[in-house]
Amino acid sequence: MDQAGIYERLTQILCDVFDDDSLRATPGLTANDVEGWDSLTHIRLLLTIEKSFGIKFSTSEIGKLETVGDLAALLQARI
Repeated sequence: MDQAGIYERLTQILCDVFDDDSLRATPGLTANDVEGWDSLTHIRLLLTIEKSFGIKFSTSEIGKLETVGDLAALLQARI
């Protein structure tokens, strides 16, 4: 899957998890940019991403993520 496909799928997941169709996955997007993105929603988001992409993240991988761009790069490396 290419970067565009990853961002498209991440956009769908973000919209579903946060129930906001205006969200767009962009490289610079962070939790601070999204209303309602707290620790519980973060866990739900990551579990949804893992299920959607058929992968499991390690704790150390999750701890290094700061932006959606970091997440997209990790996904591209893993799939």
